[in-house]
Amino acid sequence: MEPVGTKKKIDRDETIIVAEHLVKIFPGPVPALDDFSLRVKRGEVLVVIGPSGSGKSTLLRCLNGLETIDAGTIVIDAIPLDHRESNRLAIRREVGMVFQSFNLFPHLTVLENINLAQCLVRRKSKPEATRTTRALLAKVGLEEKIFQYPDTLSGGQQQRVAIARALALQPKVMLFDEATSALDPEMIGEVLAVMRTLADEGMTMVVVTHEMGFAREVSDRVVLMEAGRLVEEGATAVFFGQPAQERTREFLRQIL
Repeated sequence: MEPVGTKKKIDRDETIIVAEHLVKIFPGPVPALDDFSLRVKRGEVLVVIGPSGSGKSTLLRCLNGLETIDAGTIVIDAIPLDHRESNRLAIRREVGMVFQSFNLFPHLTVLENINLAQCLVRRKSKPEATRTTRALLAKVGLEEKIFQYPDTLSGGQQQRVAIARALALQPKVMLFDEATSALDPEMIGEVLAVMRTLADEGMTMVVVTHEMGFAREVSDRVVLMEAGRLVEEGATAVFFGQPAQERTREFLRQIL
């Protein structure tokens, strides 16, 4: 296993996520995804923004197979996300996801929460999994919380444990679905600090967030979604400094 925190050598010209012409329909007047296409390069940090109901969370859930698409194609690290269960399981092993809610098992300790998937999915022995867990908890600044239960932790600490749990499977891509939106303001910074570290280490990240300071500082590229469609995408400095679309300018005026 590569040591936790190692800066990886990355070919940033290599595309790792290819999503083309995605359609996802739920009951209602507007598709959640409406002919949506996106490519993400290895090691890139892509931030997805947009108004509520624009399809941002649905996009992430489709990328890791939690939702099935009604049309279009998704390929992650050369694996098609299709009807084959083996492919879907392979992608879920390679794509980590952190949700708004922490989704930790309340009856398990921090150690047990992070060890569980390593033993079940990666078939690690308990001692091997525990070594990885300890290293990851040190990485997120929670080594001393290893034997505590989730309800004894603050929201920010629980979210950092959730990030460590996702990282324990050594994913090639990390998806963050508004990972700080359920946190008190003083706890947001500690979670964003961990995400900055991952970005610095070259983790491929697709981040849905309302934290525009983080987006400006850490992302390589920003996408604006609305009504399931891509409104505009561009390099971060250009997106915030010289957006091409009036809808983008209007949205940024509202949130900045």
